[in-house]
Amino acid sequence: MSKQRIKQLIEDRTDKDGLTETGIPGVRLFRATQAIPCVPAVYEPSVVAIVNGSKEAVLDGHRFVYDDRQYLCCPMSMPVKAGTPNASIDDPLYGVFISLNQRVMTELTLEMENVGGALPKVKGDLRAQGIRLAEWDEDFTDALLRLLQLGANPIGAAVLGDARLRELYYAILQGEAGLFARQAFGAGNAIARSISHVSSHLDTPISIDDMAARAGMSRAVFHRKFKQVTTMAPIQFVKSMRLNNAAMKIAGGMTVNEAAIDVGYVSSSQFSREFKRMYGQSPRQWGEAQQLPMGVA
Repeated sequence: MSKQRIKQLIEDRTDKDGLTETGIPGVRLFRATQAIPCVPAVYEPSVVAIVNGSKEAVLDGHRFVYDDRQYLCCPMSMPVKAGTPNASIDDPLYGVFISLNQRVMTELTLEMENVGGALPKVKGDLRAQGIRLAEWDEDFTDALLRLLQLGANPIGAAVLGDARLRELYYAILQGEAGLFARQAFGAGNAIARSISHVSSHLDTPISIDDMAARAGMSRAVFHRKFKQVTTMAPIQFVKSMRLNNAAMKIAGGMTVNEAAIDVGYVSSSQFSREFKRMYGQSPRQWGEAQQLPMGVA
């Protein structure tokens, strides 16, 4: 019943495809009424919850398809391909994006660890890291409903928004993806900090030695631990982040040269070669073929 009420709230508040602000920072509703194949995207730390239809995300060959039975948890910035392959006017996709605030998630994780909070059991395939799917449990559903109910009340959103978002974060940390999220936000997670640094400094030179030094590890240890967390080698991850960000910028109307420079490429010819190797088309050809509604992937 609570999930149906969430769906009704989203239907009532979304009158077009794409993202709709709720008045609560970091919480946005979305709707899609057309099928969109998987295209390059970058998921920032977030949870994506679907109440009607299904979404798809692909990370380094691992395919995640999720609907109203599981939500997606992505606690670190990840280069993915994402889409809505089954959305239609007759069966729209409805869902919620919840950004995960680094400071609040870390505070909660440390508080839970300090009081000896039991770690939730982990189900499913542990080989695919970077993203996990988690069951829509009762605590998550109730917390999400309570949060979204504030959207129609600006005063309530201003006064209670932070507290109810914190309640939802707690439900995530206690849920099926809780251990996975705690590992990303817990004290001493050097890999998560390294990924955050890469995500915010794509336009500057990034070396694996610098990443390893920032994490306080030798190059060999850093390489091994990084791949355990993301499934990708560090250099592959950085390249995917740059190219996915560039692809999104080109789809949004930026020129190929501007996009290349914006994500740290000095040579436009090198950018075009690597882009074509990854996506099978030149940046210009790919951009001309894209008609992606903002906020759907």
